[in-house]
Amino acid sequence: MIDGVPDDLEQTLVRDPRETAALLIDRLAELNWTVAVAESLTGGLVVSTLVDVPGASRVLRGGVVAYATDVKNSVLGVDPALLEAHGAVHPRVARQMARGVRDVLGRDGRAADMGIATTGVAGPDEQDGQPVGTVHIAVATPLGTRVDSLVIHGDRDRIRRETAHIALRRALMAL
Repeated sequence: MIDGVPDDLEQTLVRDPRETAALLIDRLAELNWTVAVAESLTGGLVVSTLVDVPGASRVLRGGVVAYATDVKNSVLGVDPALLEAHGAVHPRVARQMARGVRDVLGRDGRAADMGIATTGVAGPDEQDGQPVGTVHIAVATPLGTRVDSLVIHGDRDRIRRETAHIALRRALMAL
């Protein structure tokens, strides 16, 4: 069970994440868009799932695993005052990560078209006063940024894998 995810979306999570990634890559290629990924709790699972798809290089610019809080600031440009006030597990942090990775991994002075970001608590302990399973996913495009805040129940592995798959679904839904 995932709090904050509509039932119809939760049912689609039984599909293979690679299928979702393949659909996302095909759609991005149709639009001639690029994608960049910033990950914290997922530790590279989102970008790894994209890389598993043959032809990902058509659209994928790369990924940044900003696991440490200070890396979110120094590499992705997340506001240090925000990190100080709320910690790394916050919807505004996810928003700034998604926007920041578009710029960091852009090309020729042009941002990547889509930025995907994940931050949250996979466990085993709470972080920044947030309970295990708290997740924030952001998808940024030139049309705007959407942030979803969820609670995913389960062990560390399930939380990380479900977060990665939901991030890919949210990115696909943004197109």
